[in-house]
Amino acid sequence: MSKCYEMVSRFKKKYPLTIAFRIREHCKIIDTHLNPGEEVLYAFVAQKNDSMFQFFHTNVIVLTNKRIMLATKRIVWGYFFVSITPDMFNDITIYKGIIWGSVTIDTVKEKVVLSNISPKALPEIETIVSEYMMVEKKKYAQRVNENN
Repeated sequence: MSKCYEMVSRFKKKYPLTIAFRIREHCKIIDTHLNPGEEVLYAFVAQKNDSMFQFFHTNVIVLTNKRIMLATKRIVWGYFFVSITPDMFNDITIYKGIIWGSVTIDTVKEKVVLSNISPKALPEIETIVSEYMMVEKKKYAQRVNENN
């Protein structure tokens, strides 16, 4: 069992209102795209869409020591994979509704909306992602300064 799957399973047990399907298959995509020396720091699940009424776009979201990764395995063939590097981070927005909440990760190129998350999970996700972004952006800025 992969570390990604273990973390996502723990998250799903802790926050059962979060809607997610086929978690094991999505985690396999993450495991395929992990680079040598890259380790999983935090993982959770959500629907990648801006509508609380669409339940079939489950993604596994993973924070590694180098980037944020999103993956979903399609039902018939293929998959979708998104990698967000520290230089692309802008900010994070949290929305809490009556039944579910959402997290929007704003990047330079797009806004990634993750929905159908248990409202109880939102503070944890916001804290971890915000702290992760601040640390990784500092590391990235130091690497850029060292190279110049």
